[in-house]
Amino acid sequence: MWVFLNDTFVESDKAVVSVFDHGFLYGDGIYETLRAYGGRVFMLQQHLARLHRSGHLIGLKFPLPDKDWPSLVKESMSRNRLHDAYIRITVSRGEGDIGLDPGLCRRPTVVILAQPLTPYPPHLFHEGVSLAVVQVRRNLPAALPPQIKSLNFLNNILAKQEALQAGAFDGIMLNATGDLTECTASNLFFVQHGCLCTPSIECGILDGITRSVVLMLAQQNGIAVEEGSYPAAALRQADECFLTNTTMEIMPVREVDRTSIGDGRPGPLTLKLRDLFHSHLARFLE
Repeated sequence: MWVFLNDTFVESDKAVVSVFDHGFLYGDGIYETLRAYGGRVFMLQQHLARLHRSGHLIGLKFPLPDKDWPSLVKESMSRNRLHDAYIRITVSRGEGDIGLDPGLCRRPTVVILAQPLTPYPPHLFHEGVSLAVVQVRRNLPAALPPQIKSLNFLNNILAKQEALQAGAFDGIMLNATGDLTECTASNLFFVQHGCLCTPSIECGILDGITRSVVLMLAQQNGIAVEEGSYPAAALRQADECFLTNTTMEIMPVREVDRTSIGDGRPGPLTLKLRDLFHSHLARFLE
């Protein structure tokens, strides 16, 4: 496997990052996860824009010109002869002396990985997944802004660990005021009386790119949409629920805290949005 590291492509056994890299030492860095279909990347420019936004918010100056990123992403697929691919871009503060001062690092470390996509098992899309509302709260936006897609993922890891221990596929995290936010690596949607509801950005969520596509498709197809603040109890009255992210697309939810959502099967609006997503997918590929 070929990996882009800093300024060149190297074979995976030579893709080595220093133990003094501040991404390893302190989680000081950012990343994006992308997906390719038939050699074309889903929402490539939007993912790169969000990567650069994250970099700007942590004061990280990229060592590569903006114009080079799309071609490097695509070359990472072509070198590995991939068509349907999982792609991860990681940019850390770089190698430097021990200490929190970003100025200790002379140059950021850039890694682009492209691997064959391992799709989620089909039965999950037919049956839906189980979620649990976890005790681990979402980071306060004032402490770690959700607009930064950071390498520091411990908050989400603790929530995932709690959910798995409860026998759930994933955990739903609440914010400091007890309102719904998102799952550990996906955005949350639910349906009440035909209205598609999702926690707003102000609740402390990452503005997911697939989330934005689903909202756009819903609005373009006459589906009522509401972004707001919702208590966890709102899910008990939900008729349907689903998750979104780049790799899973739209994943139905069958139960939360062992209580069925609707009749426990993927609902009609969830299925309609999945159909719309797939029928319009070519619009979002580059």
